[in-house]
Amino acid sequence: MKKFDVLVIGAGPAGYVAAIRAAQLGKITACVDAWIGKDGKPALGGTCLNVGCIPSKAWLESSEYYYEVLHKLGAHGIRTGEVTLDVAAMAARKDKIVTTLTKGVESLFKKNKVEWIPGKARLLPGHKVGVTPTDGRGSGEETIEAEHIIIATGSAPRHIPNVLIDDKRIFESAGALDFTSVPRRLVIIGAGVIGLELGSVWKRLGSEVILLEAMDSFLAMADDQIALEAQKEFKRQGLDIRLGARVLSATAREDGVIVQYQDESGDHALECDKVIVAVGRKPMLQGLGAAEVGLELDERGYIHVDEHCGTNLPNVYAIGDVVRGPMLAHKGSEEGVMVAERIAGQETRLNHDTIPWVVYTAPEIAWVGKTEKQLKASARKYNTGVFPLAASGRAKAMGITSGLVKIIADAKTDRILGVHMIAPAASELIAEAVVAMEFGASAEDLSRIVHAHPSISEAVHEAALAVHKRTIHI
Repeated sequence: MKKFDVLVIGAGPAGYVAAIRAAQLGKITACVDAWIGKDGKPALGGTCLNVGCIPSKAWLESSEYYYEVLHKLGAHGIRTGEVTLDVAAMAARKDKIVTTLTKGVESLFKKNKVEWIPGKARLLPGHKVGVTPTDGRGSGEETIEAEHIIIATGSAPRHIPNVLIDDKRIFESAGALDFTSVPRRLVIIGAGVIGLELGSVWKRLGSEVILLEAMDSFLAMADDQIALEAQKEFKRQGLDIRLGARVLSATAREDGVIVQYQDESGDHALECDKVIVAVGRKPMLQGLGAAEVGLELDERGYIHVDEHCGTNLPNVYAIGDVVRGPMLAHKGSEEGVMVAERIAGQETRLNHDTIPWVVYTAPEIAWVGKTEKQLKASARKYNTGVFPLAASGRAKAMGITSGLVKIIADAKTDRILGVHMIAPAASELIAEAVVAMEFGASAEDLSRIVHAHPSISEAVHEAALAVHKRTIHI
């Protein structure tokens, strides 16, 4: 029976990072993962690298180039001839990026001496794990023992009643990354992060896109002002977002899909070519054997953990999508680092209040910290500063007319409590806000930092000035 200091179950961004960091710290480490790639062979990287974060960003980038050639270059005095679309080439580019990165994780495992064990894992009593191989090594279960076990099995898409995924007409988000042609009319169930990103891709490529969102509010997790600005921008782009629309059924036919939904005005039927179900994700714990070993779950079905990701079982940890908090790859990765370092005796902690969120639409949406709604609910007094991108010289040069940066600071201490933005490259801009908040900066501190001119980052500077009504350019 093999024995390890650390055994990680799952090789997504949480698991593979935890395994690498544990190995760096001198622990004999293995990582068990059941993922099978498109070629039928085991692959590392989990949902994020294989059918999530990375391939969706490849599609977003390709679709934005296509849209710019068709609709934006003319304003710059650039004339083009006939523009053709090769969806297969876009998909091939996406697949190449995925393969490069998953093979890259494999190389990192070899470099750091992490043993990769392709297989399905289940917890056994006494710090043991049963592994059923998925790489042809046999069909029997082998037993592995480890002093420390880290569970990082990730998440799976949620389903809804009367909507059967068939991967022909009705798809999960992963299937939507493998379309071979552009749907004439596409219905997306769910207008959250995944729905908006996929909707943006296929709208740019020529689909009529309708998003059916059961909630009455748009992007409820974002600050209201940002969500309103984003909704107006997406409407301008042609996305048809219908709020308060509860889907009753989706029926696949030979020539399309009939979607039945209900809103405040009554029952409706939509005909479309394809449907994408993007109503969120749930922790992937099937077959793990949590109940058999007494692993405690919370009321929502996530593994219950303390602030350091420790479970109720000694020396058993859980990280990433299977535990509380946002289902974000970078959150899972940093939890993996924290757990590995604590196993090695370090006092590492993770500040969940400074984890950034990003929606990779165009423009991008990003935020960190508290929203105004959250602060009002807590009766905390605060000041806000807002700077519109329309007043930015760099934004005008880029042809951008919408977007803003908003900073919320404590009314008494001026400490930054939240930063929210809709802007080009917001995924990069938000890093400055994360650093500022991690080091306890005030809005005054941020307003005193010199930002390059002209740049989009000046909007962050001006928003900080606006907290104290000292903005220069509006």
